[in-house]
Parts: sequence; structure tokens; C-alpha cells
Amino acid sequence: MNRTSQAGFSLVELMVVVTIIAILAVVVVGRFAGYTDKAKVTRAQSQISEYASALQLFKMDVGRFPTSGEGLESLDEKPAGADGWKEGGYADVMNDPWGNPYEYRFDSTNNKFDIISYGADGTPGGEGYNADIKYSERKDWEKPGN
Repeated sequence: MNRTSQAGFSLVELMVVVTIIAILAVVVVGRFAGYTDKAKVTRAQSQISEYASALQLFKMDVGRFPTSGEGLESLDEKPAGADGWKEGGYADVMNDPWGNPYEYRFDSTNNKFDIISYGADGTPGGEGYNADIKYSERKDWEKPGN
């Protein structure tokens, strides 16, 4: 018999390899899926802390916190009448990790501010990863159940 040998894999061998890779991918993705959400919460807390520190610097330079109307954008762009505002700004203001803008509220009566991310669902309230992440000068960090 004169057999010629051919290099390569049969269709069955390829299907077995693809199946094994698919099973491994499902296990790995399933194991690390929750870490993405946790990382987004941690990132939101970090960004909010950065903005809170930048607001303190803004106050030292300008003599006041930004109004609710001026918002966090005043950390990036000089608001009208903000004498002493540091050229170049205080922070690059971005959306939260879920793509929603942070909410900034200033209470002029108490001279305190709040910075809020509404979590994964982008709406007030919620539980788990949909819960609000809020920094308040009145109570420091607020989380559901506090």
C-alpha cells in the first residue's frame, strides 16, 4: 500500500479543541464576571474622592465651593466670577464608570456638598451594583443601609 501522509487535524479533533476552549472560556468568564462590577464601584468611589479633594482646593483658591449650577464642570472650566481659579483646572471631570454624569449638589446654608453616582442603573436608589454611591460632607460616605 502506498499511503501518503498528510499533516493537519481532522474535523473531529478541531471540534474537540474548540469545545474545550469554549468550556474554559465559560468557566473563566463566570468566575471573573463579578469583578468587573466591583471594579466599577471602586473606580466611582475613587473618582468621587478625587473630585471632593479638588473641590477643597477650589475653595482654598476661589474662597467658595462651586454652586450647584456651576457643578463639577467648574473643576475643569473656570466659572464666571471665580477669581483665583487655578489655570489648568483642578480635575478632569468624567462620567461615572457606567457612563452617567455625576450629580453635584451644594448646600449654601451649611456650606457643604454632595457628589453622587447613581450606580449601574443610573437612577436614584437601588440595591447591589444599582445602589447609589454618595459622598456627602455631612456624613462622609453614604451607602445603602448606613
